[in-house]
Amino acid sequence: MASKDSLQIGVSRPELPLDDLPTPEEVFNVPKLNWGQVFKFVLGPSMIALGASIGSGEWLLGPLAFGKYGFMGLGWLITIAAVLQTFYNMEVARFTMATGEVPSVAFSRTPPGKAFWLPFTLIIIYLGWIWGGWASTAGQGLFALFVGRPNVKEELEVVRIIAIGLMMLSLGLFLFGKKVSETLEKFNTWAVWFVMIFVIAVTVAIVPASYLGSALASAVIPARIPAGMDITLLGGIIGYTGFAAGFNFMLINYYRDKGYGMGHKVGFIAGLLGGKKKDVLPSGVTFRESEKNTSLWNRWWRYLAMDQWGIFFVGAMLGMFIPSIMVAYLTTIPGAGIPEKANMPIYAATELGRNYGQWLFILTLLVGTFTLFKTQATILEMVIRNTADSAYAMFPKLHEWTKGDMRKFYYLVAVVIILLIAIIIHLALPTELLIISSNMSNLAGVIFPLIMIYLNSKLPYPARAKWWSILVLVIFALFSGFFFANFVSVQFFKVPLVKF
Repeated sequence: MASKDSLQIGVSRPELPLDDLPTPEEVFNVPKLNWGQVFKFVLGPSMIALGASIGSGEWLLGPLAFGKYGFMGLGWLITIAAVLQTFYNMEVARFTMATGEVPSVAFSRTPPGKAFWLPFTLIIIYLGWIWGGWASTAGQGLFALFVGRPNVKEELEVVRIIAIGLMMLSLGLFLFGKKVSETLEKFNTWAVWFVMIFVIAVTVAIVPASYLGSALASAVIPARIPAGMDITLLGGIIGYTGFAAGFNFMLINYYRDKGYGMGHKVGFIAGLLGGKKKDVLPSGVTFRESEKNTSLWNRWWRYLAMDQWGIFFVGAMLGMFIPSIMVAYLTTIPGAGIPEKANMPIYAATELGRNYGQWLFILTLLVGTFTLFKTQATILEMVIRNTADSAYAMFPKLHEWTKGDMRKFYYLVAVVIILLIAIIIHLALPTELLIISSNMSNLAGVIFPLIMIYLNSKLPYPARAKWWSILVLVIFALFSGFFFANFVSVQFFKVPLVKF
C-alpha cells in the first residue's frame, strides 16, 4: 500500500516517493528563463530524434517510395503519421516527466509486471534496431566515395567491414561530455542543420517550383494510394516518419537526462571523459498534488509541447519531404536510373553527379554517408541506453558492482552490442535491413500506446491523461497495426492483406 509520502503506480515496481516539481530555473541554473534561454537551455531533446530519423526513412525509404510511385496518395499519409507520432511522443513523455522513470523501465509497472515487460521490451527493441542497416548503407557510401563507383555483390564484405569500423567510431562519440545525452544533442543539432541546409539548397536549385509545389500539396490532399504500391515499403516510410513510430519511446530517455520535470530528481548517464560519476536512481519520484506543482506541471508541459510540435513535427515533415522531392525529381530526368533497394544509398549522389558534375557526386556522397553515420550512432546509443537503464532497474546487484557509477555497465553494454550488430549485418542487403527495422517500429506502435493509456491514468491528477489523449493513442495503435499486419502477411505468406 502506498503511504501519504508515496504513490504506488501499477505492479512489481517500488512506490514512487512524493516530492515537489523543480522549477525550470532550478534545473537549468538560470535566475529567470526568457525566450532566448528557453531555446538555448530547455529545447533540444527532439533534435536527437531528428538526427536519428533523417538518414533512414528520409534519406532512403522515403525517396525510394516517392521516386517509384510519386507523391499524390502518399504525402497525406506521411502527415497523418507525423501528427500521430508527435501526440504519442507527448503521451510517453508525460509519464517520464511526471515520475523520472524512462519508458523501458516504466512499462514494467503494467500487469503482469517487470518479469515479463522488461525482457519483452528489450527483445522488441532488438528486433527493431539490432540489424545495423544504417552502418551498412553508410559503408556503401564510403566505398563508392573511395572507389568511385557502387559496390558489386562480391564486394559486400568490404562494405560490412567499413560499417563495423563506423560503429566503433560511434562509440568514441559517447565517451565525451558531462552527459552523454548533451553530447548527442549538440552533435545532432549541428548535423541536422548541416544536412537539411545542403538538401534544401540542392532541391531549391534544381527542382522547378511547380514540381515542388505539387509535391508539398500532397501532404494535405487526401488521394488514393498509387496502384501497385509496395505495402511493405509503405509501412517502412510510415514507421520511419519522424523517428520510428512505436519505438519513439526510446528518445524519451533524453528528457530525463535533460532534467524535464521529475527527471531532474532521478539523475543522468555521464560521459566517461568530461563527466563525473552520477548515480541514476533505479526507480522514479513523482510530485505531490498542490496548486504550486500544478502550475509547474503546466509550465513543463508547455515546454514539452514546444519541443515536440515546434522541432520534432516540423523537422519530421521537412526531413521526409525535402530529400524525397530531390530524389523523385531526379528520377524524371531523361536517362535516370530506376530507384531500387540496392542502389538507394548512393542514388542521389549518382544522379546529381551525372547531371550536374562530379563535384556534386562527391559532395552528396559525403553528406549521405555522414547522414547515415550519425543516424547509426544515435540509434546505437539509444539501444545501449535502454539496455543499461532496464538492466539497472531489474538487477539491484548492478548498483553494488558499479558502486553507483552507471558508466561502468553502460560502456560494457556498448561493446557487446556493437559486436552483436557486427555479426547481424551479414544477413541481408542494407536497405532490406532498414525495411525490416521500420516495420518492427509499427509492431511497437501497436503495443506501447496501449501501455501508456494504463500508466498515464495512474499519475497524480494534474498530469493524468485526458480522454482525447486516450483516443489518439488508440488510433495510433490501429494505424500502426494495419501496416504491421500487412508486413507479416508478406513475410510469411508472400501476399499482402491489402493490394493497391
